[in-house]
Amino acid sequence: MVAFARRFDPQWYHVDPELAEASRHGGLIASGFYTVSLFMRAYVDHLLSRAAADASPGLEELRWLAPVRAGDRLAVRVDVMGARPSTARPGLGTVSLTGTMLRLGADDRPEQEVLRTRFRGWFALRPAEPRPGSEPSDTEPSGTAPPA
Repeated sequence: MVAFARRFDPQWYHVDPELAEASRHGGLIASGFYTVSLFMRAYVDHLLSRAAADASPGLEELRWLAPVRAGDRLAVRVDVMGARPSTARPGLGTVSLTGTMLRLGADDRPEQEVLRTRFRGWFALRPAEPRPGSEPSDTEPSGTAPPA
Protein backbone atom coordinates (compact mmCIF):
# COMPACT_ATOMS: atom_id res chain seq x y z
CA MET A 1 0.00 0.00 0.00
CA VAL A 2 2.73 2.46 1.00
CA ALA A 3 5.03 1.34 -1.84
CA PHE A 4 2.24 2.04 -4.33
CA ALA A 5 1.66 5.47 -2.79
CA ARG A 6 5.36 6.34 -2.78
CA ARG A 7 5.51 5.57 -6.48
CA PHE A 8 2.16 6.86 -7.75
CA ASP A 9 0.39 9.02 -5.14
CA PRO A 10 2.96 10.35 -2.64
CA GLN A 11 0.65 12.47 -0.53
CA TRP A 12 1.58 12.67 3.15
CA TYR A 13 -1.48 10.77 4.44
CA HIS A 14 -0.48 7.82 2.24
CA VAL A 15 3.28 7.77 2.97
CA ASP A 16 4.14 9.53 6.25
CA PRO A 17 2.97 7.51 9.29
CA GLU A 18 3.73 10.25 11.83
CA LEU A 19 1.89 13.03 10.00
CA ALA A 20 -1.00 10.69 9.17
CA GLU A 21 -1.27 9.53 12.81
CA ALA A 22 -1.48 13.12 14.05
CA SER A 23 -4.10 14.07 11.44
CA ARG A 24 -7.85 13.62 11.24
CA HIS A 25 -7.11 10.31 9.44
CA GLY A 26 -5.59 8.78 12.60
CA GLY A 27 -3.06 6.83 10.54
CA LEU A 28 -2.04 5.98 7.01
CA ILE A 29 -4.82 5.52 4.47
CA ALA A 30 -4.56 3.88 1.07
CA SER A 31 -4.50 5.91 -2.10
CA GLY A 32 -7.89 5.77 -3.77
CA PHE A 33 -6.15 4.52 -6.90
CA TYR A 34 -4.57 1.69 -4.91
CA THR A 35 -8.08 0.78 -3.76
CA VAL A 36 -9.28 0.86 -7.39
CA SER A 37 -6.37 -1.41 -8.37
CA LEU A 38 -7.47 -3.94 -5.70
CA PHE A 39 -11.02 -3.76 -7.08
CA MET A 40 -9.72 -4.31 -10.62
CA ARG A 41 -7.63 -7.31 -9.58
CA ALA A 42 -10.65 -8.99 -7.99
CA TYR A 43 -12.79 -8.15 -11.06
CA VAL A 44 -10.22 -9.73 -13.39
CA ASP A 45 -9.65 -12.80 -11.22
CA HIS A 46 -13.30 -13.60 -10.59
CA LEU A 47 -15.10 -12.39 -13.73
CA LEU A 48 -13.03 -11.13 -16.67
CA SER A 49 -10.66 -14.10 -16.74
CA ARG A 50 -13.70 -16.40 -17.05
CA ALA A 51 -15.57 -14.40 -19.69
CA ALA A 52 -15.12 -13.44 -23.33
CA ALA A 53 -14.20 -9.92 -22.22
CA ASP A 54 -12.70 -7.42 -24.62
CA ALA A 55 -12.11 -3.93 -23.20
CA SER A 56 -14.02 -1.12 -21.54
CA PRO A 57 -15.18 2.25 -22.84
CA GLY A 58 -14.78 3.64 -19.32
CA LEU A 59 -16.26 4.58 -15.99
CA GLU A 60 -19.40 6.61 -15.49
CA GLU A 61 -18.87 7.02 -11.74
CA LEU A 62 -16.19 6.31 -9.17
CA ARG A 63 -16.65 7.14 -5.49
CA TRP A 64 -14.33 6.56 -2.56
CA LEU A 65 -16.74 6.30 0.35
CA ALA A 66 -14.41 5.46 3.25
CA PRO A 67 -10.66 5.15 3.72
CA VAL A 68 -8.93 1.80 3.34
CA ARG A 69 -6.12 0.94 5.74
CA ALA A 70 -3.42 -1.72 5.87
CA GLY A 71 -4.89 -4.92 7.24
CA ASP A 72 -8.46 -4.24 6.10
CA ARG A 73 -10.21 -7.30 4.73
CA LEU A 74 -12.11 -6.37 1.60
CA ALA A 75 -14.69 -7.99 -0.67
CA VAL A 76 -15.82 -6.97 -4.14
CA ARG A 77 -19.26 -7.31 -5.69
CA VAL A 78 -20.07 -6.66 -9.37
CA ASP A 79 -23.66 -6.59 -10.65
CA VAL A 80 -24.83 -6.53 -14.27
CA MET A 81 -27.36 -3.74 -14.75
CA GLY A 82 -28.01 -4.25 -18.45
CA ALA A 83 -26.61 -5.48 -21.75
CA ARG A 84 -27.12 -4.66 -25.42
CA PRO A 85 -25.30 -5.24 -28.70
CA SER A 86 -22.62 -2.61 -29.23
CA THR A 87 -23.38 -0.10 -31.96
CA ALA A 88 -19.68 0.75 -32.35
CA ARG A 89 -18.10 -2.69 -32.04
CA PRO A 90 -19.64 -5.45 -34.22
CA GLY A 91 -19.67 -8.83 -32.50
CA LEU A 92 -19.49 -7.28 -29.04
CA GLY A 93 -22.08 -6.46 -26.44
CA THR A 94 -21.92 -3.46 -24.13
CA VAL A 95 -22.57 -4.52 -20.55
CA SER A 96 -23.44 -1.91 -17.90
CA LEU A 97 -22.11 -2.84 -14.46
CA THR A 98 -21.99 -1.55 -10.91
CA GLY A 99 -19.24 -2.46 -8.52
CA THR A 100 -18.79 -2.09 -4.80
CA MET A 101 -15.91 -2.81 -2.47
CA LEU A 102 -16.80 -3.60 1.12
CA ARG A 103 -14.77 -3.72 4.30
CA LEU A 104 -15.49 -6.96 6.13
CA GLY A 105 -15.97 -7.23 9.86
CA ALA A 106 -14.53 -9.88 12.17
CA ASP A 107 -17.49 -12.15 11.31
CA ASP A 108 -16.80 -11.85 7.54
CA ARG A 109 -19.96 -9.83 7.07
CA PRO A 110 -19.87 -6.55 5.14
CA GLU A 111 -19.23 -3.73 7.57
CA GLN A 112 -18.79 -0.66 5.38
CA GLU A 113 -18.85 0.24 1.70
CA VAL A 114 -15.49 1.79 0.77
CA LEU A 115 -15.80 2.14 -3.02
CA ARG A 116 -18.64 2.34 -5.53
CA THR A 117 -18.38 2.50 -9.31
CA ARG A 118 -20.54 2.35 -12.43
CA PHE A 119 -18.85 1.30 -15.65
CA ARG A 120 -19.28 -0.50 -18.95
CA GLY A 121 -17.45 -3.41 -20.53
CA TRP A 122 -17.40 -5.01 -23.94
CA PHE A 123 -17.95 -8.75 -24.13
CA ALA A 124 -18.21 -11.10 -27.11
CA LEU A 125 -21.78 -11.80 -28.14
CA ARG A 126 -22.95 -15.38 -27.89
CA PRO A 127 -25.55 -16.96 -30.18
CA ALA A 128 -29.11 -16.29 -29.15
CA GLU A 129 -30.76 -19.16 -27.33
CA PRO A 130 -34.20 -20.25 -28.55
CA ARG A 131 -37.08 -18.94 -26.49
CA PRO A 132 -39.04 -21.52 -24.49
CA GLY A 133 -41.86 -22.89 -26.62
CA SER A 134 -40.29 -21.71 -29.88
CA GLU A 135 -38.54 -25.00 -30.66
CA PRO A 136 -40.37 -27.66 -32.68
CA SER A 137 -41.70 -30.48 -30.53
CA ASP A 138 -40.47 -34.05 -30.89
CA THR A 139 -43.79 -35.12 -32.44
CA GLU A 140 -44.06 -32.42 -35.10
CA PRO A 141 -41.97 -32.58 -38.24
CA SER A 142 -39.60 -29.64 -38.44
CA GLY A 143 -40.92 -26.73 -40.46
CA THR A 144 -44.56 -27.78 -40.08
CA ALA A 145 -47.01 -25.51 -38.34
CA PRO A 146 -49.19 -27.06 -35.63
CA PRO A 147 -52.85 -27.62 -36.59
CA ALA A 148 -55.09 -24.58 -36.26
